Amino acid sequence: MLRLSSILFAVAALATVQPALAQQTFENLDRIDSLVAMTVGANLGEPGGPAAPVDRRLRLAACPTTPTVEGPVFGAAMVKCEALGWRIRVPLVKGVAAASYGPVPGAAASPNRFTRAAMAAPKEDVVRKGDPVQLLAGNAAFSVSRMMIADEGGAVGDTIRVREDRKSAPIFAQIVEMGVVRVPGFNDF
Repeated sequence: MLRLSSILFAVAALATVQPALAQQTFENLDRIDSLVAMTVGANLGEPGGPAAPVDRRLRLAACPTTPTVEGPVFGAAMVKCEALGWRIRVPLVKGVAAASYGPVPGAAASPNRFTRAAMAAPKEDVVRKGDPVQLLAGNAAFSVSRMMIADEGGAVGDTIRVREDRKSAPIFAQIVEMGVVRVPGFNDF
C-alpha cells in the first residue's frame, strides 16, 4: 500500500511538472510584442507600431538570448533569434513612429514642420559617437536609467543607436539633451 501511494505521488508530481516544462520550450510572445513596440517606438495599433499582436498559435523555440528586432523595413519589423536561426516578420501600422513619442523635452516646437524656418535651421549635434550617455526608460509613474555608449552622433530629437559595451546588441534611443537619451515608446515620459 505504501509503495502504491508513493508511485501515485510520483505520477502526480510528474503531471504537474510537465506543463511547466512545456511552457519553457516556447518563446514568450508577449516579450516579442514588447520588444517590437520598444524598438519601433509605438505601441500596438498606433502609427508606426505593430498592426496586431504576434499570432498566439505560433510556437517558436525559446531563444536562449534576447531576440533582436530590426526595422522598420518595408512596413514590418523583423524579429530574429540568431542562436536558433528563427525569424518572424511583424507588420506595422502605416505612419510615422515619432508621432507617438510626444514632444521631446528641450526641443523647439514649430507650428508647422514644413515651414522654411524649420527646414533651414541647422541642428547642432549634442551627442557624438563614443560619448557616454544615460539611457532613460519609463513614464510618469516610474523611470529606469542605465549608462550606455553612443554608436553614432546626433542632435536633440534624433534617434541613434546606443549599446552597453562593444559586444552587446545596439538599442535605438532618442536624444533628449546632451548626454541623455530615452527609449522610444514611453508616451508620458
